[in-house]
Amino acid sequence: MLAMRIFPFKGLDTMPHFIIEYSANLDNQLDISNLVRVVHEAAINTSIFPLKGIRTRAERRESYRIADGHPENTFIHLVAHIGHGRSLEVKKTSGQAIFEAVRTYVAPLAERIPLALSFEIHELDPVLNFKVNNLPEWINRRENESEPHDGTDHK
Repeated sequence: MLAMRIFPFKGLDTMPHFIIEYSANLDNQLDISNLVRVVHEAAINTSIFPLKGIRTRAERRESYRIADGHPENTFIHLVAHIGHGRSLEVKKTSGQAIFEAVRTYVAPLAERIPLALSFEIHELDPVLNFKVNNLPEWINRRENESEPHDGTDHK
């Protein structure tokens, strides 16, 4: 059995966590699970973030007011919490790549409805960051199994 361990914060070899906030009025207009996949794969494709540290999730927002308050206005706001220590250029380049992947995915929707899309990156303080994680051991175990995971997302 794998035990949970407290890992000292390592910065570059941990994280990021991507949180997609979206207005509830997007539910019937956008496949949110697929948006989660797009963000997750874009993060992997940057080759900057460790696969075993990437977490991507979506949070539906029920209460919001956007711009002029029109009920058709929608929003998607992506936040990345990343480990400390990457250069500004690396953060900018990876952020642009991820933002472009999301922008491309939602472009057809943005042609039909009012949509505010934003993305911000937060670098975590290396001292005030605490984690417990046994995922690397489980991923290593799965990699050694004969049948790999099919990559299906969970809701």
